[in-house]
Amino acid sequence: MKRVVLIAGPTASGKSALALALAERLGGVIVNADSMQVYRDLRVLTARPSLEDEARVPHLLLGQVDAAVNYSVGHYVADVARVLESLRGRSVIFAGGTGLYFKALMSGLAAIPQIDPEIRDALRARLAGEGVEALHAELAQRDPGAASRIMVRDRSRILRALEVLEATGRPIADWHREGLPPVVDAERAIKIFLHPAREDLVARIETRFAGMLKEGAIDEVRALAARHLPDTLPAMKAHGVPWLRRHLAGDISLDEAAAGSIMDTRRYAKRQVTWFRNQMPGWTWAAPSEGMAAAETLMQT
Repeated sequence: MKRVVLIAGPTASGKSALALALAERLGGVIVNADSMQVYRDLRVLTARPSLEDEARVPHLLLGQVDAAVNYSVGHYVADVARVLESLRGRSVIFAGGTGLYFKALMSGLAAIPQIDPEIRDALRARLAGEGVEALHAELAQRDPGAASRIMVRDRSRILRALEVLEATGRPIADWHREGLPPVVDAERAIKIFLHPAREDLVARIETRFAGMLKEGAIDEVRALAARHLPDTLPAMKAHGVPWLRRHLAGDISLDEAAAGSIMDTRRYAKRQVTWFRNQMPGWTWAAPSEGMAAAETLMQT
């Protein structure tokens, strides 16, 4: 790679705009690092770059996954490795808000074997019938280490830990320790975290969701709901999807759905900031208006 730039930040912080400007300046390619923007069914609600922006600069790993797929960090790293192999000699700008994606890119990932779909389906059925607390209690008995690290209501991570136990007979931490090599050199990459002021970020989130509603978010969720996919799939939990499904079912008003979606997004943005502060040292933090200046400074060092 001529240059690798990682741009992270909370949702609605301006990552896509900075990535586009940098890619045009460097003659580079943008690679998505957002775990929801990979789903083709969710262009509007995940705020994917516009078709016009995608035409200006190549955007990779956007909208390439069907909503019925449980696309994992492992899938992502494998796809990135394939993409980077084809981009030798080009500058690459990663942009997104999924911390685990960035961590896996720079630190590697556990080589967990493929999980039998029957095991996954059986655990999902148990989740629906017994509840998340019961499965967490079972995990605490079978893999206390994993249970201590996973919140009681974190359905996805509880299911994942139990899937690995069922499929391999080994705790998930064992596989993490064995690991796979990273695909991005953390020492050479430019790493920028966009951090808007709290009031500015709240306004951005509210404005963006209002725009999503105008651009067809309700129709997007209606089409997704018509597929009757399991609620445990990542795409079904994207911000706005559960609330707008409730609105479409007649349970709540559109105003209530919008308020709930915005509040979920605000809480998620707060968690993103906290996670990066605690888990990803060595990044340059900058206000959105200072992102380009920060990148230019880092490229000169």
